[in-house]
Amino acid sequence: MGGTGILATGSYVPERIVTGADIAGPAGVTPEWIERKTQIAARRYAAPDQATSDLAAEAAARTLRQAGLPASALRYLIVSTSTPDSPQPPTSHLVQDALGAHGAACFDINVVCSGFVYGLALARALVAQEPGAYALVVAADVYSRILDPTDRRTVVLFGDGAGAALVGAVPEGGFVDVELTGHGHAHGLIGVEAGGSRHPATHDTVENGGHFFRMKGRAVRDFAVEHVPGAVRTLVERTGHRLADVDHFVPHQANGVLLGELVTLAGLDHAHTHRTLERYGNTGSASVALALDEAHRGGHLRAGDLVLLAGFGGGMSLGAALLRWTATG
Repeated sequence: MGGTGILATGSYVPERIVTGADIAGPAGVTPEWIERKTQIAARRYAAPDQATSDLAAEAAARTLRQAGLPASALRYLIVSTSTPDSPQPPTSHLVQDALGAHGAACFDINVVCSGFVYGLALARALVAQEPGAYALVVAADVYSRILDPTDRRTVVLFGDGAGAALVGAVPEGGFVDVELTGHGHAHGLIGVEAGGSRHPATHDTVENGGHFFRMKGRAVRDFAVEHVPGAVRTLVERTGHRLADVDHFVPHQANGVLLGELVTLAGLDHAHTHRTLERYGNTGSASVALALDEAHRGGHLRAGDLVLLAGFGGGMSLGAALLRWTATG
């Protein structure tokens, strides 16, 4: 029987390369400290005239080119971001306009670094209800605009980027199952305090740094260690598979040291874990999407391979997806 799967992928990172030496001084650390703590050697920053929708549109266009599909064929366009161009209009509508995907139903989602997996879950459900439809999931973030250069907990980790995947009907394989969970009691671990309806942006909030992204790094690490291994294990085992069956693991690229811990704790040391953080850092919602595209374009994923995706981020949120690989473009 046929199912729903990923037909094509795409990604984009800005041209500007930012090394540890570029950010170490204001953050009060050394480049060596950054690499030892994070395993990140470089990240990319958007140009002054680039916004999230620009990165998203380029990743989307590359995906459609790989699929050989015109933008007009899209029925759904889902954009995952926690750094929208502006509070309104939705970034997805800007991407739609840039692509020329006229008539597609489009909307934004924001579950931070879990967003790409959440978007895939939504796309899967939409396509399953409308055979023949195509859904494009785009994940993009421009964190460089909301980083405090003196905050070593965040500035050393984050960069800018975008990734995308086209979801549609497949003759066999595709999505096996997904696991999505929220942990709202931990909402205070990651966030931007000012700029919303509770704390509108004012002169004082800007002066006090309320518009900057903040993260309680140690607590986030503890959350990931406690919840991510169990979530992926639950997903894999309830589908009748074993962890040993997983061929590829594509996780959120949060921090290199943490990523190594999670792979071992989840029982996935045998799988090919795809990493991009050494070159791009933590690209937020785009993280899993970008790593998946590099794995696909690099020829590492073969038809029938069992691929596990996993994201975790602000909220706190978790998202994992298991699929039999089908994309050949």
